[in-house]
Amino acid sequence: MPAAQIGDTVTVHYVGRLADGTIFSSSEGREPLKFVLGSGQVLPGFERAIEGMTPGERKEVRIPAAEAYGERSEDLVLEIDRADLPEDFEFYVGQQLLLGGPEGGQVRVIVSAITEDTVTFDGNHPLAGKDLYFSIELVSIE
Repeated sequence: MPAAQIGDTVTVHYVGRLADGTIFSSSEGREPLKFVLGSGQVLPGFERAIEGMTPGERKEVRIPAAEAYGERSEDLVLEIDRADLPEDFEFYVGQQLLLGGPEGGQVRVIVSAITEDTVTFDGNHPLAGKDLYFSIELVSIE
């Protein structure tokens, strides 16, 4: 039976968990995930885990933060004075927003803290700095 190689279109079922067992993503109850291996459509560590697998094979893998969403960067956390923000806008912790970036683009941030005087925005991916654990089943190779 052929093993998955770069350039193959693969179909997988997966469950992604954090170290404490919390599920952050899963294909359970949905169509399996289909992508071209090596195309960068999924996390690099996830792709490497699938390379060499054969249809029907299952495996458990740990993907270190550096091969997933990267390490957390405090440089991506920004505290802004409320006086510099729109008065009529209601912020809440966990809110996702698009802010104007320094070079004209937009940056996705999450409101991580609110005080009477400031609002803190975090531009890190919510899973940055976390090792990810996946249960993977290779369903098919095309």
